[in-house]
Amino acid sequence: MIEPRRLYPEPVPAIHPLPEYAVTGRRKEYYEDMKQALQVPWMGVVTMAYAHYPTFFEVLWKGLKPLVRSSAFVKQAQALRRFVEDEVQALAPPSLERRLGELGYAERELDNIGDTIEIFSHGNYPYLIIATIARTLLEGGEMRGAATVQSYEGQHAPQVQVPFILMEAHHADAPTRAVYEDVKTTLRLPFVNTDYRALARWPSYFALAWADLKKVAVSPAHAVICEAIHNRAAEAVVRILPNPGRLATAALREAADNDATAKDVLQMCRLFQWLLPGLVTNVAFFRRQIERS
Repeated sequence: MIEPRRLYPEPVPAIHPLPEYAVTGRRKEYYEDMKQALQVPWMGVVTMAYAHYPTFFEVLWKGLKPLVRSSAFVKQAQALRRFVEDEVQALAPPSLERRLGELGYAERELDNIGDTIEIFSHGNYPYLIIATIARTLLEGGEMRGAATVQSYEGQHAPQVQVPFILMEAHHADAPTRAVYEDVKTTLRLPFVNTDYRALARWPSYFALAWADLKKVAVSPAHAVICEAIHNRAAEAVVRILPNPGRLATAALREAADNDATAKDVLQMCRLFQWLLPGLVTNVAFFRRQIERS
């Protein structure tokens, strides 16, 4: 059964995300299939890290596919988002509207930042639930939900059009690279999440946004929100969500052992399941910062 509390794996395991530009063959098909099913424009680092272990990734995705297309899954993702966006108000995100205006940001640029945040505000929650499923099963928990589901019909993704451009560290200037290092150190991350790299497309904006977030990112109030998100996701996986793909501990562990060892894969899964509650909290904080008065 999944641990009752969030668990930061120590030592931090090495991760080997398989980027979209490098993926081939069956895994490339799974990448496209997953993005379509989740209605997201990007593969999360979490699932790209899973794909480093091809047997594990295949077994997991085949079991997940009918679930993530279901109304029950979409409902849980949306409920988690509502919860986080309500709770993050306790962190009192300060507005960036005046400060960005003084820097010369136009309404169009603020809209583009907001649209980018909206993409992650929608897409991170399915990845959070998937990460919780993977950890739960590898730790010996089981999904006891029904085998039958009702498919979700229609679009649940935001209807926004924004270029999906990532500011990689090797693209960035020295000040942005320094912000990236600060993000990793403060949040105890071995890499910079896609969300932060996408928002750093506007370096002066991201530096301000991060400076505000850093003040609360290691606070007890932030930790309380992350713990509550963890608990809600774990509860959904074990007691609420259906299991139409018949995902099971034994099959997933066997697949992981085929690629490496189940213990190694579990440590990688624990890392992502630990960091995603913090990530969704931080993105909700960013969203509040740029709400227009």
